[in-house]
Amino acid sequence: MAMLPNPLPTLATDPTGRTLGLDLPPGRLVDTTVDGPWHEPLLWYGDEPAAPSTWDRLLPARRAGGLHPVLIGGADGPHTWELSPQRVSYPGDHDAEEVLEEFWESCAADEPDTDGEWPGLAPGGTLPEDPDRLAAEAVDALSTGERGDVWKGARPALVRARRSADIPAAIGWSGPLDHEYDVARLCSVLRSWEDRFGIRVVGLSFDQLVVSAAAPPTTTADAEALAAEHFAFCPDNLRQGPRPRLGAYAELLLGAPVWTFCWDRPSM
Repeated sequence: MAMLPNPLPTLATDPTGRTLGLDLPPGRLVDTTVDGPWHEPLLWYGDEPAAPSTWDRLLPARRAGGLHPVLIGGADGPHTWELSPQRVSYPGDHDAEEVLEEFWESCAADEPDTDGEWPGLAPGGTLPEDPDRLAAEAVDALSTGERGDVWKGARPALVRARRSADIPAAIGWSGPLDHEYDVARLCSVLRSWEDRFGIRVVGLSFDQLVVSAAAPPTTTADAEALAAEHFAFCPDNLRQGPRPRLGAYAELLLGAPVWTFCWDRPSM
């Protein structure tokens, strides 16, 4: 797969991105990885918290140079996250269902709500609205802290990626490190959800991933099938705190426009 040109270095001398047709607020470029500086910037990261309509302001960057917007949560910036792009493969080299089935087989034996057999992929929904418009609404809500204190004061960022689903792989995000070493395998699932449910990756913190969903499940059967995918993708969603049954978790997915995943990683 040919490498995408990276327009982020342009922002070193053109911080507002005007040569790319943008009007960015003050920010910085991040090239810090667990092994030292990367050979090029991994993302642009705003200096100030996201404001209402931040997503709409940044969305033209996708058309101008393949830069996808995302919110960065947490008090510490992404330069402290142990980013590891050197250990990431290409999401398109993995089959989403194979990845999920493998995770399911390693986790389902301990889940009382399952019979142990992989149920297969959930059917996708019909996209009733523009996924980007719904993502913008999710970002505005996220930045108010509705999804937890880690998102209060979240800052805007831009990541060079082929599609929104690839954002974690593009920066070598290590949030799910204790569950999966190569985050590109999880991005293959995000790609599948992007195709089936119109998801957009709207938030990343040290160990949390938030996506908007333009076409969430609307029936109990579809929600239960998707709950199995969520459990395989992020078992800690059901294993942290009071442990919900898979069926109860499925009820939370009915019509849910935002999905949050949190992996239990020790804080740095």
